Amino acid sequence: MYEEAHKRIFREGSTTYFNSTLLFPEHARKDISLLYSFVRVADDYVDSVPQQVKGFEEFRRRYREALKGVSSGDVVIDGFVDLMERKSIPHEWVEAFLHSMAMDVGSHEYRNAEELDKYLYGSSEVIGLMMAKVMELPEESYRSARMLGKAMQYINFIRDIQEDLALGRSYFPRDELDAHGLKDLSEESARAAPEGFKAFLRAQIERYSQWQAEAEAGFHHIPFRYLVPIKTASNMYSWTAQEIMGDPFIVYSLKVKPSRLRILRHGLTVMLFVFTFGPSSRSLLDEGGLRVR
Repeated sequence: MYEEAHKRIFREGSTTYFNSTLLFPEHARKDISLLYSFVRVADDYVDSVPQQVKGFEEFRRRYREALKGVSSGDVVIDGFVDLMERKSIPHEWVEAFLHSMAMDVGSHEYRNAEELDKYLYGSSEVIGLMMAKVMELPEESYRSARMLGKAMQYINFIRDIQEDLALGRSYFPRDELDAHGLKDLSEESARAAPEGFKAFLRAQIERYSQWQAEAEAGFHHIPFRYLVPIKTASNMYSWTAQEIMGDPFIVYSLKVKPSRLRILRHGLTVMLFVFTFGPSSRSLLDEGGLRVR
């Protein structure tokens, strides 16, 4: 029953990542569900309309009590704390995540890239670090893990511009909006300065691409049994970026996501690629030998 609860939260909260993780070995899928369920529930408290601030604070309090050995009675919290203990996930990473979630309470704007980076560390980079712990990767992989979490989060920001505006948020540097002549990222403002909007969004995708490239440079640290789902998820986020790059205004008419069929089909392609080329596939994958379609 507990496993089904975690799986349901994961499945309902993420299309691309959930379907990509179906390619993990069963034991890894269970642990990833424990991790994702925890971060999804915390995120849902601050993303709801109206925001459930008291619910978030209570969730954080019960998590901290569970760390001291007091059962929270919540399958999400208790399952995650058990995962932390088994995989030696530092509580500082979790606190950084919860701090970023607290930053989402109310409206918020970031003046520049430096301010945004502080939020991104807790909201996404530590998630990559926790994934590295789940997969028991060496510390040499941690920089790559941080960049992959950051890159994936940034594409979500780009894809979800309208959704975040409805919550009173903008996750993009204010000074860069100004530089492109944009009052804000509402569709009205974007249509009033179409070339500025296109240039702005493409610049954000270029930023994502740099982080993504840095992440993939560390894929040689990932064992083969985990490489297929990670590469599949990475490529599907790249596919989303390419779709938006081709038509930036699509973010106002469609929530760009690869279909379940596309994800699983691509995953099977990656799997066949790995099985066919064996150890040499690692360098081929890192060099972009498998293209996103």
